[in-house]
Amino acid sequence: MSGAPDTWLIVGASSAIARAFARRAAAANANIVLAGRDRPDLEATAADLRVRFTQRVEVVEFDALHPETHAAALERARSFAAPAVLNLFVAVGVMPPQTEIDRDPALAESVLETNFGAVVRFLQVAAPVFEAQKGGRIVVLGSVAGDRGRLSNYVYGAAKAGLHAYLQGLRARLWRAGVTVTTVKPGPVDTAMTFALGRLPLLAQPDAVATRCFSAAMAGREEIYAPALWRLVMAILRAIPEKFFKKLSI
Repeated sequence: MSGAPDTWLIVGASSAIARAFARRAAAANANIVLAGRDRPDLEATAADLRVRFTQRVEVVEFDALHPETHAAALERARSFAAPAVLNLFVAVGVMPPQTEIDRDPALAESVLETNFGAVVRFLQVAAPVFEAQKGGRIVVLGSVAGDRGRLSNYVYGAAKAGLHAYLQGLRARLWRAGVTVTTVKPGPVDTAMTFALGRLPLLAQPDAVATRCFSAAMAGREEIYAPALWRLVMAILRAIPEKFFKKLSI
């Protein structure tokens, strides 16, 4: 690859973590492609990045639930990055309260499709691009919720558990082409997604999570928790026998 700066394609770029990741990557001399549905929001983020940094910033249309936008966004990003390396950060997800899903079972399909099906479909389109490139870094936001099904968010957790398993297989595939795939499992983060849930334990800030994501990507890590303490917390939760765990209101 050339000596030009890498480019990060950031999918779901309107999320707080994605915006923070864009700032972190630009500060590290990367060019940025912001992809998402809310064009005015993305343009505002792009303008902010151009003021803060000297890196090139582009905005592209992307909707996880509309597959026709997937290949086009990747092609725009690949052309923008050439001849340097294209990297990918994926922050796509929805998390309605489990109580709402229980009242309206149709919401379960939406949660599974957005958090799992649509992300997998996009990554299947992205995989050949990275194989042809023979390098690059892919970072995908999962969740600690995928480590064990809990009463408070078992549909969301099921989608993330499926995503984690998929990423393990994708990692094995792309490793053969010199591409790293990093699964990030955040706990609750202070974003719009968690706003309605009230005060949560170990609530992390988007900047801290984004910094951890970027560091893990650059180190080629395979799986991380954010913050790191969640690795211990989830190990404890996974160790509780089912006959006791099902009685917990968590």
